[in-house]
Amino acid sequence: MLKAVILIGGPQKGTRFRPLSFEVPKPLFPVAGVPMIQHHIEACAQVPGMQEILLIGFYQPDEPLTQFLEAAQQEFNLPVRYLQEFAPLGTGGGLYHFRDQILAGSPEAFFVLNADVCSDFPLSAMLEAHRRQRHPFLLLGTTANRTQSLNYGCIVENPQTHEVLHYVEKPSTFISDIINCGIYLFSPEALKPLRDVFQRNQQDGQLEDSPGLWPGAGTIRLEQDVFSALAGQGQIYVHLTDGIWSQIKSAGSALYASRLYLSRYQDTHPERLAKHTPGGPRIRGNVYIHPTAKVAPSAVLGPNVSIGKGVTVGEGVRLRESIVLHGATLQEHTCVLHSIVGWGSTVGRWARVEGTPNDPNPNDPRARMDSESLFKDGKLLPAITILGCRVRIPAEVLILNSIVLPHKELSRSFTNQIIL
Repeated sequence: MLKAVILIGGPQKGTRFRPLSFEVPKPLFPVAGVPMIQHHIEACAQVPGMQEILLIGFYQPDEPLTQFLEAAQQEFNLPVRYLQEFAPLGTGGGLYHFRDQILAGSPEAFFVLNADVCSDFPLSAMLEAHRRQRHPFLLLGTTANRTQSLNYGCIVENPQTHEVLHYVEKPSTFISDIINCGIYLFSPEALKPLRDVFQRNQQDGQLEDSPGLWPGAGTIRLEQDVFSALAGQGQIYVHLTDGIWSQIKSAGSALYASRLYLSRYQDTHPERLAKHTPGGPRIRGNVYIHPTAKVAPSAVLGPNVSIGKGVTVGEGVRLRESIVLHGATLQEHTCVLHSIVGWGSTVGRWARVEGTPNDPNPNDPRARMDSESLFKDGKLLPAITILGCRVRIPAEVLILNSIVLPHKELSRSFTNQIIL
């Protein structure tokens, strides 16, 4: 029997995802037509012996989250439950706090997945590796180039046994080109080191504070407090993958993840990809169109386009490398490139909304998305264009490399600006 835990974080996280995370919790943001964490749940549900999927985070269990959980339970015929932390507890604190729920029913092992990663989730391969050689911790690793590896948790492995000999989270100098994917397989005994960290935190807190339970004792960082401490002790092993993998930290990386998932749909969900039909819009490459969207036959869509529920796409519209969220309207002859159009927004006729992609270097097979900062030397860096929810763009204007906050009605063109 197996379980899976998905760490979804909380509202204090996802700040780089604004203004999109204002409307919906980041884990529910649609990537390739379905909420980000649905890709995780689909992968977990396909593992034989999976009994339960637990979501751990600090979000209030509001209506969108509750509706999503109910729909997921029905679709996958599996219990999918949300466990809310009493305070943000870090990547390992929630696992220790809810240890009784995770270990209920005595699972053989449990997967732990970070919500903000995009992957083909080779969970069955990880399970096989775990069953061949059982250890408390199995990490999924992939490779990055020398410079970009510094933005991730770096793993030094024994190439023969794949034991993790050394682990450093975001090192200041180059250590290894193997990076942590944020996808793990833990044995039940993996919770013992978490207990040790909790007790140590409690003792440290009592030395500094008055007696009683120190409120910070429950905060456990898996990477620094557990992996770094236990590396080289025969407890942590790595399983390397050369499949797709990317972090989803910002809106730009959501667009890149959408492209990766849409290309995977050809093998996993061909029914989700739009086909070119007589009298329908022209489809180029991988495109997802929600069944309720109205798309004019003269529109040209793709590649890497995702169109949400109830969207209206007018005559002569050109859409490429973009996500259009539900209820948005693109009037006749608009051109939308490398952009995310927010919920219920309207783009006027002959307007052009365009961004600059920040994709990994296509000539370097080990390149990853750069961790994007919005500014450099006081200037806004060119990036994808984001329209927040219910933004109105007038006819015949250009919005280039800009971020427009929700509920704005623009009256002219903007370039390289954040419109507050």
